[in-house]
Amino acid sequence: MFFDNWYPIIRIIIVGTLSYFSLILLLRSSSNRALSQMNAFDFTVSVAIGSILSTVIMDTNVTLAEGLAAFVLLLTLQFIVSWLSMRYSAVEKILKSEPHLLFYQGNFINKAMKKARVHKDDIYQAARKEGIDSLDSVAAVVLEANGKLSIVQSDKKGSIETLNNV
Repeated sequence: MFFDNWYPIIRIIIVGTLSYFSLILLLRSSSNRALSQMNAFDFTVSVAIGSILSTVIMDTNVTLAEGLAAFVLLLTLQFIVSWLSMRYSAVEKILKSEPHLLFYQGNFINKAMKKARVHKDDIYQAARKEGIDSLDSVAAVVLEANGKLSIVQSDKKGSIETLNNV
């Protein structure tokens, strides 16, 4: 029950190490997109890759070669879909969400906030994180496609300057 023999443990160590470093090499060679801030599509691929890694390491019926083939397949599909989304706006619209304006010139845009499921407290928290104690100095708050809130702050001259993402 607790220990049968050393073979499964040695297999996990060897296959786990080889698949881990193979995955790192594949990700590094595929592009920075696989390692960047993720949209829903990229997140799904990352979860699937993690599942494959787990299966390869723990399931003795799955060989290292099969796991590597699955890694290559997912990364190739991600490359193809990313390439298509760069060239065809219809594909991009299917894969990526649009940014949503949630706050503009002193007013919360409740319809957009409800649709995006963002509460006023989330916006206040994003502002506090940027060291902003009042929304009076904020021109806009945007929910970006990657799920982060961006604060656009008004300067004293009335123009708008963008702060970094929250």
